[in-house]
Formats: sequence, structure tokens, C-alpha cells
Amino acid sequence: MKLILAVLVLVVETKAQWYNFPGEAIGGAKEMWDAYQDMKDANWKNSDKYFHSRGNSDAAKRGPGGKWAAEIISDAREAVQGYSNSGNSDSEADQEANRWGRNSGDPNHYRPEGLPDKY
Repeated sequence: MKLILAVLVLVVETKAQWYNFPGEAIGGAKEMWDAYQDMKDANWKNSDKYFHSRGNSDAAKRGPGGKWAAEIISDAREAVQGYSNSGNSDSEADQEANRWGRNSGDPNHYRPEGLPDKY
């Protein structure tokens, strides 16, 4: 019995680390919010994809919970945009930038020329 308990604890502690997931998700949501605020602050032409990618990248770096939060937030944003009057003409391009950032792609791939270094 002790051996089974020890193996179970070892698996939970080293593999799953499920107890970190909520904190990672909250941190990931904060990273997404920060990228959104920076996008509004920058108000820079053609910077949308960069900030999508950067927010998803920063969130995913928090761990599985952050990556999950980034995916949920990105999908919800694109769904709302698709149903609103703003349409979804560039929704797939946004989602591509989202996936790029979440999957360890460098957000600078989408960085527009001249965007200030503080972003």
C-alpha cells in the first residue's frame, strides 16, 4: 500500500502538477490583458497580429494553464468579433498569430516596422 501511495504521489508531483494550473491560467489571462492594453496604448498601424502573438506567447510561457487561458480568450475574442458588425475578415489571420505565439513562435515575426521598442 505504501508503495502504491508513493508512486501516486511521485506521479502527481512530477508529472501532472495540476495544482499549478489555476495560477498559470490566471497569470496567462493577465498576460493577454497586458498585451491588449499595450495594443491600445501603442495605437500602431498593422500591429494587431504582433500583439495577438505576443499575448499568446507570454501567456503560454506561464505553463499549461496559461496556454489554456490564451486559447480560450483568443477563441472567444474571435467568436465575438465574428458575430459583431466588425466581421471576421481577418479572423483566421488573427488565429494564426495566436497559434504562432502559443506554440513558441517569436512574436517579432509579426512586428510592424517602427513599433516602439517598449512594446
